[in-house]
Amino acid sequence: MTNTQGLFGGGRPVAFPSLPTGDVIATYGTYQEAQSAVDKLAETEGFPVTGAAIVGNDMKSVERVTGRLSWGRAAGAGAASGLWLGLLFGLVTTIFTPANANPGPGYLVGAVLLGAAFGIVFGLISYAVSRRRRDFSSVMQVVATTYSLVVSPEVANRARNILGVTQGTTEVTTIQDANLDEGPFPPTA
Repeated sequence: MTNTQGLFGGGRPVAFPSLPTGDVIATYGTYQEAQSAVDKLAETEGFPVTGAAIVGNDMKSVERVTGRLSWGRAAGAGAASGLWLGLLFGLVTTIFTPANANPGPGYLVGAVLLGAAFGIVFGLISYAVSRRRRDFSSVMQVVATTYSLVVSPEVANRARNILGVTQGTTEVTTIQDANLDEGPFPPTA
């Protein structure tokens, strides 16, 4: 732990992220499967579910292509982001303007339109700069290959009994294997 100086003098400890400790009960192929197992533990009367953790293993970066970029798409995306920014500035200005000098709703509409216009211009400039290098739009995600369910050693055997998992299995457990009454899933190997 490290102490940091607060704004008004008091220090407070900063906790750095760490991996949970305990026994790996089962390893699942998807996050939803691991989440279903935790739900089953949570539904069991008296099980201390606050000590459970889902740990993603073998993280991968996945970029999913969402479409082809064009001048029209660049202008549309720029207009949408500029519209929101113009709305924000228009609302802030309208709210903090004195009542006797309030410009009315026309000012807000003008701010929105001006924001959209600037957004179009900046969207087109951004597309023109990166046009030959990147002609597609995408969304970046970080996903895990498998998800391990970890609980404290004191309740590990109880968790295994609830989920119907045997001790010492290292294979990926599916919902069907764990008897969680969800649908059948193909085994991942």
